[in-house]
Amino acid sequence: MSPLLSPAGHVAYFVRTGDGGFLPQRACAGAWNPEELHISPVNGLLLHELERWLANRKHGGKFVTRISYDYLGVLDFTRCEVAFELLRPGRAVELVEGILSQHGRPVLRARVWLLATQDTSAVAGGAREPLSPPEDGRPFALTRVWPGDYVASVDMRVLEGPVPGSTTAWLTTPLAIVEGDTVSDLARFALLVDTSNGIAVRRRPEEWQFPNVDLTIHLFRQPVGHWIGFDTRVVFGPTGHGLTSSDLFDQHGHVGHAEQILLVRPR
Repeated sequence: MSPLLSPAGHVAYFVRTGDGGFLPQRACAGAWNPEELHISPVNGLLLHELERWLANRKHGGKFVTRISYDYLGVLDFTRCEVAFELLRPGRAVELVEGILSQHGRPVLRARVWLLATQDTSAVAGGAREPLSPPEDGRPFALTRVWPGDYVASVDMRVLEGPVPGSTTAWLTTPLAIVEGDTVSDLARFALLVDTSNGIAVRRRPEEWQFPNVDLTIHLFRQPVGHWIGFDTRVVFGPTGHGLTSSDLFDQHGHVGHAEQILLVRPR
């Protein structure tokens, strides 16, 4: 199948280099500064490569249930590399750490819990009701709010809002994470979730900055499909901090939750 193109004509966010690294493409261009990388594709790259790393070792078919990203710096358009370490081995529970580095320093650290699976369908319950499907949403050009090629690569369909601090919407992207590689549903999901901080802005980004310094995703079910649903709320506190909280969905229903802590300051 030939790759789909984003509206800006991009095919993938990264190209694999001959020495085991990755070269960011212009589709990674950030919203706060187009000469820096948006962290969303970088999150996706780290999860994509974690799945490849896990495929080469016996991990007992465990599922990713938590991804906790810490953002240690900004990235430019030069080569980056990834490395993984098993911090906590076990038959039922494992903890893996992934580090993405650029210019010899770590810029993204992720800790991922993997849990063994078993059939608990008889006691399953408590999830939120599914969202209306993406085709019920109206197209929304996120480029009306944000610059950058990454934002232009995202297809957004709004169900409710956006109003300041609140949006219910679906997101997807047609781009591969790494050129020539198939994108798993989980890796695409991990790529898109950080975008939630930009879909329900409380204040125009020309007037206020509110970058997130982390992202934590909890999953009680593995996401399926290309579309990710967000029911997102943003709170600004009185001391320069904020919180973006999102219930997360696929087209079958509720799958988990995400939190992002924000640094709020005027331009």
